[in-house]
Amino acid sequence: MIYRITHRTTYRYRQPVSVGNHVACLKPRGSAKQKLIKAELDIRPLPATMAERTDFFGNRQYFFTVQEPHRELVVESHCEVKLATEAAVQRQDMAWEEVAECLPVDLTEAGLDAYQFVFESPRVHLRPEFAAYGLESFTPGRPMQEALLDLTARIHRDFRFDAKVTNVRTPPEEVFRKRRGVCQDFAHLQIACLRSLNLAARYVSGYLRTFQPPGRPRLVGADASHAWVSVYSPGSGWLDVDPTNNVVPSDGHVTVAWGRDYGDVSPLRGLVLGGGDHILRVAVDMEMVEA
Repeated sequence: MIYRITHRTTYRYRQPVSVGNHVACLKPRGSAKQKLIKAELDIRPLPATMAERTDFFGNRQYFFTVQEPHRELVVESHCEVKLATEAAVQRQDMAWEEVAECLPVDLTEAGLDAYQFVFESPRVHLRPEFAAYGLESFTPGRPMQEALLDLTARIHRDFRFDAKVTNVRTPPEEVFRKRRGVCQDFAHLQIACLRSLNLAARYVSGYLRTFQPPGRPRLVGADASHAWVSVYSPGSGWLDVDPTNNVVPSDGHVTVAWGRDYGDVSPLRGLVLGGGDHILRVAVDMEMVEA
C-alpha cells in the first residue's frame, strides 16, 4: 500500500516573534516493512538556515531558524510511504522471564541496542504500581508475545480515551490514577509497565489510517498523529503493539520515529524570542493512493 501524508502544524502568536529555532521530526523512517518514496518540508516564513541530521536513534530531523519577525509559523510535511505486506514468519517465543534475564547479557548488536530501552527516561519512570499492573498479564512462565498482547488488551479495556484530561506533559502516574488519556499516554503507561519488569520497550510515533463512517464524505485533515509501543524479544526482534486500539500495527500504521519517550520524537519543538501566548493547530491527512 502507498500512502500520501500531509502533516500541517500552525502556530499563531499573540505578539511578533523576532527569531525562532526549531527541530522537526516529521520524516518517516525507512525499513524492511516501510519504504519512504519522497519527503518534503514546506515552512513559512522561509527559514534563514536549515539542515537535516540523524539523531542518536536513527531518526531524521530538520533543524531550522526563522529570523524575520512573524506572528504565524506554518510547518507542512508532505511524504509518500509504501508499506510492504509482512510475510508470516515462525518466531521463537520465549517465556517473558527469560527475555528479562537475557537482556543484560545479550551482547549482540540488537541486544545492546535494545538494552538502552530498559531504563527510566525523562517521561517514563519505574514504579512498583506499574510492575504490579503488568504482572497481572506477565504471569510465571507465560510466553512473551502472549503476555504482551494480554497487557495491551487490558490497557485498552481499563483506560478510556479522553483528550480533555491530559496534555503532552502528563506523567504516566497521573494517567494511571485517572484511567483516562490519549494514545501518547497509553504508550507511556505500557512502556512504564514493561520497563518496570526489566523489559525493553520504546516509544513509536507515526500515523494511523482512519476510516469515515459509511455514507460520510472523507474529511481532509481529520486524521491524526499516533503513538504505540515496540518491545524487544530475542528470536522475535521488535514486536509492535497499539494499546489505544488493541491491535498489532500493520498496513494502517506508518512509522515516523522512535525513542525512549515522546520527548525524543515530538513532531515539532523549539525556542522563540517573543510571541507571548500562542494558538496551536495540527491537521493530518493520510490518503491511500495505491492498494
